[in-house]
Amino acid sequence: MLALIQTLFDIVRLRKGPDAIPHSGLVFGLVVVLWLFSSLVMTATTEELDDQSFLIGLIVGLIGLACYAAVVILAGRGARIVQTVAAVLGCGALLNLIFVVGNLGLTPLVGTNLTNIIVTLVLFWSIPVEGHIVARAIERHWYVGIVIAMAVFVFQLIIFGLLNPPTAGVADTAG
Repeated sequence: MLALIQTLFDIVRLRKGPDAIPHSGLVFGLVVVLWLFSSLVMTATTEELDDQSFLIGLIVGLIGLACYAAVVILAGRGARIVQTVAAVLGCGALLNLIFVVGNLGLTPLVGTNLTNIIVTLVLFWSIPVEGHIVARAIERHWYVGIVIAMAVFVFQLIIFGLLNPPTAGVADTAG
């Protein structure tokens, strides 16, 4: 398990690709559990998130994974799907946990506003990480992966907005 975590950290730091993750159902299962656990911890420790946010996040995450899987298949690299999806999920889980630790650890030291900026940047790091993973999986330049990851990110934002529309602060005027 420690070797898997180290490999995921290396991928997050853009030093390795998804090919460094074993093509194994057990490893894939461990990564899925880690992703679900990190998502639950993030939801439980972030005041703005609730059960609905958790479910919508899972749906949006699965849609993103489906997009990446489609890219890998269309690029003729279908045999790499398990490793690619495991890398995206595992790195996402690590970034979620870094978000939680940063949020809980930095707030007392630097305040809420600066902490929010720092942890948001941690989450935005997922775009270059996912771009790196996809680029390595389809054997294309890193910039191609970044463009794909940005497109998937925007698509996920649109889906999130459709599933979780903003509520207007309309006062109750009946009375």
